[in-house]
Amino acid sequence: MQQDRADAAGDAEPMPRASRDGESARVTTFELFFDLVYVFAFTQVSGLMADTHSALGVLQALVVLGLLWWVWCAYSWLGNQAPADRGVVQAGMSIAMIAVFIVALAIPEAYDDLEGGWYAPLVVALAYLFVRIVHATLYVIVAGEDRALRRQVLGTQVVALVPSGTALIVGAAIGGSAQTWIWLAAFVWDVVFTYVSSRGGGGWRLHSPVHWAERYGLIVILALGESIVAIGVGVAQEPIDGPIVLGVSLSVTLSLLLWRAYFTRIAPAGEHALQRRTGARRVVFARDAYTYLHFAIVGGVILAALGVEEAMAHIADPEAFGWFGASALGAGLALYIAATAAFGRMSGLRWPVVRIGAAIALAAVIPLLAIVAAMSALVIVVALLAVMLVIEDRRPASGLYTPRDAMGRL
Repeated sequence: MQQDRADAAGDAEPMPRASRDGESARVTTFELFFDLVYVFAFTQVSGLMADTHSALGVLQALVVLGLLWWVWCAYSWLGNQAPADRGVVQAGMSIAMIAVFIVALAIPEAYDDLEGGWYAPLVVALAYLFVRIVHATLYVIVAGEDRALRRQVLGTQVVALVPSGTALIVGAAIGGSAQTWIWLAAFVWDVVFTYVSSRGGGGWRLHSPVHWAERYGLIVILALGESIVAIGVGVAQEPIDGPIVLGVSLSVTLSLLLWRAYFTRIAPAGEHALQRRTGARRVVFARDAYTYLHFAIVGGVILAALGVEEAMAHIADPEAFGWFGASALGAGLALYIAATAAFGRMSGLRWPVVRIGAAIALAAVIPLLAIVAAMSALVIVVALLAVMLVIEDRRPASGLYTPRDAMGRL
């Protein structure tokens, strides 16, 4: 694979030791295997929210989710630079996979260490740092003779990781409520510094749009899988009856609607938007629309899954659903729909008025969800999403979210 060193616009393709085969390269089965630890991690994050049952607990869980997301994104960039199922990359990602699982295993103790064993907050911090160091090492190796990319990796990783890593360790040592804010600051530093340092592409490379779009679509699938798991968690120990069957039907329908809202409407537009761009412009779009914006998409699903779990745990109760479950369900769905609307707009589709209105409605209906029964809350949100999709299907000119129309604009 020939390398074009003279391209000043950032379109040069490096010659890594294990380079991508081309723009049509697909996600490897080993990357799918790597992602399996995130199935468990998402479940642990949702469990932490449910166990704490408070706004602070939700924030704490989202901070941990943010750290896990940042690691996943780092390895998604690496997997686009070089095949994940070969040589040193496979070996390094195998080691990182173990460390990520350790982080996920310690999530229930991340802020409140249990008696006995190691101090869990410090385990989380050190395992996370280890995964990041492995990633940086692998990236330098696969960069090969691309000196600009090696400098970018080393420079950004050192400047980003040293302060954030120190903050994670300090926060773990201090503990208490301060730990939450210190860890949040560490995550924000990573996010902000990476964004600033990658302006204009920052010397990064993105080889295969197909791989990239598929990779992020698969992590959305894993998050939606957590929404399915949440359905069972709420009623797994209860004898099956009519309310449970009806609640399951509504909850699975909700997950299906979320799947449809992403995969049959905006995912194709995102992939084609990547393919239309080259060099630095492709890198910037991948960073903004996928690495950053998809965190809101995944976070919205996890929050909604918490709401579904709460609803299924009280599916037969005539009492009010309550503010905690209603807020998680309504806010999670609103965040998901708003983020998908923004993603579609960034991908070149016209303003999704219907979807924006649905996001506002889902947020506004939270007080109603709180005072009705859990079953009624599920009916309301399913109805809102279904109406949104029906309107988009019947009025493509107002939303431009049909695959045929999206293809026509590209």
